[in-house]
This record gives sequence, C-alpha cells and structure tokens, in this order.
Amino acid sequence: MLAACGNDGRTPVVLYSPHGRDQLTLLEQAFEAERPDVDIRWLDMGSQEILDRVRFERVNPQADVWFGGPTTTFDLGVKDSLLQPYRPAWAERVGPNGIGPDDLYYPVYRTPAVIAYNNKAVRAEEAPRDWDEVLEPRWRDKVIIRDPMASGTMRAIWGLILVRSLRESGDTARGMDWLRRLDANTKTYTLNPAILDAKLARAEGLVTLWDLPDILIGRSKGLPFGYTFPRSGTVVIDDAIGLVRGSRHPDAAKAFIDFVGGVEAQLLAAKRVYRLPARHDLPSGRVPAWVAEVESEMVVAPMNWGLLAKCGAQWMGYWDRQVRGRGRAAAR
Repeated sequence: MLAACGNDGRTPVVLYSPHGRDQLTLLEQAFEAERPDVDIRWLDMGSQEILDRVRFERVNPQADVWFGGPTTTFDLGVKDSLLQPYRPAWAERVGPNGIGPDDLYYPVYRTPAVIAYNNKAVRAEEAPRDWDEVLEPRWRDKVIIRDPMASGTMRAIWGLILVRSLRESGDTARGMDWLRRLDANTKTYTLNPAILDAKLARAEGLVTLWDLPDILIGRSKGLPFGYTFPRSGTVVIDDAIGLVRGSRHPDAAKAFIDFVGGVEAQLLAAKRVYRLPARHDLPSGRVPAWVAEVESEMVVAPMNWGLLAKCGAQWMGYWDRQVRGRGRAAAR
C-alpha cells in the first residue's frame, strides 16, 4: 500500500516498486535520514502492474520514480514515452548490461531466479536441481507459482523457457508445451509474493520458482525456505530504476535515484535485503560473504532480452489464454 504521511512541509517523492515492504521501508528510512526535507512514499506492486499503472496515469503522472523490474518491462515504458532522461551520479559504475537508451533507465541490482522449496517438507538432496526436474510427476499438485501476468520475475523465467525453445527448435511450441506440463503440476497461481511466501511456508505447496532476494528475506525471518540454482543456468534480471516522465518533484526524485545506486545504499541493500549490487566497484571487504557465494554458485543462462521485450506480451497472452489451467487436461 502507499505509505501514508501527513502534510508536514516535506517534498513528497512517490515510488512505484515491486521490491516489497522490507526493502522499501529500509531505503525510505535510510534516505529520509540523509534528506529530512523529503517524504518518501511508495506503492508496492508487480512489475507489469507498474507499467500498466504508469501508462494509465501518463496524462496526470502520480509517481516520481519507477524503482525496480526487468529492463524488458522498462523498455516497454520507453516505447510508450513513460520515462524521462536522467543520468545518475553512479552511471559509470554499472553496466554495460541493463542501461536504457538515452539515460532513460539504469540497473541497480542483479536479481537471479531460483528453484525454491519448503526445506521442512523436502530434503535438500530431493529438491529439484534444474528446471526440467520441476516437471516430474512427484511434484504434481505441489508447485505454487506467482501469477506471471503481474510479475516481471515470472515473465523473465517464462521468457527463458521460450527463448530456449526458439534456440533449440526454431519456434516456441516446445517451450509452451514445457509450460503446459508445469501448469499440470501447479496447485495455484498466487496474487502476490506475500501469499506465495505464506503458502510455501505452510507447505500448501512444496516447490516454487521465484527470485533469490525474496527467498533469502523469508529465510532470515525463520521461514523454512531452501533453494537451488538450476544446473543448466538461470535467468538474472538487470533490475532497473528510472525517472517517471512528468514527475511532480524531479529534483528530489533524482536525489533518491542517486542515493539508491550509491555505495552505502548498495551495501545496505546487500546486507539487509539480499540484493546483488549492480555496481562493480564496491569495496570487497564490505560486501557480504553471501554475494561472493552466489556469484560462484550460479550459472547464468544465455538470454535474448531484446526478443523478450519484443515478443513477451504476445507470448504471455497466448500462455494466459491457451496454457494456464489446461495442463492437466493435456496430460491425460
């Protein structure tokens, strides 16, 4: 929900973000400690929901900063002229991947997808070790998935499967069949990450596909979460930030963008909410040990982000109409 604040004379900066309450509250408090003249307000929603909302509001923008989501979603915002140029103070410390055209967005984090599971119900040696293993009959009715239509993370995972299909067979049919088989194993599609976490923690589902930071945050709170990196490679999202065109408070919004990509905020997010920094110049002695462990463990799969940006909406529409909820019938 939008953080509510009174009219106390501070300059409001409105963020639309998929990053969740833990991270948004953390950065809100840290930034306001540096800039007590600014009132950070945020609305937590899925990446696709942000795009849809900013599109709807384009004639009367309500947000100042679009904070988080895959660059493929930001590219759709660029196409619709929803962003305005801003080159952050840290622009030369990131990239080359994930930088938008004409300074319209920049990467802040790298967000890998993982196979996660309830580690009280599933032993580590029994957990799926690759994407295809999630399709095995033993996981029938035991998979829970965040609704892909609203989620940039899930769209990226779906994109990985479909791009792989195109690369191996020349079309998406094999990939859609893969997603149909996953649908056959899926017990439910959850409306938001909080419901996903709750269902996985209660063992209402035993396995999911999701992003690493959310799983690590849940585990830090005592939730019974384990994870594996797919052996064949995982998708790693360049998680971006941009200034919304028509921002009502652009100077304060730019200051927040500078803050998020600054050294201290990057380290804070890595330590407290398990974000892989996009910056490549952070002092090695100050970066948490888990970052190096993840970088050494994960295999990054080849990914055609341009193709996903171009075809993703069409693919997702087909999946929603022809695949979702039809897997079990097709498996009979």
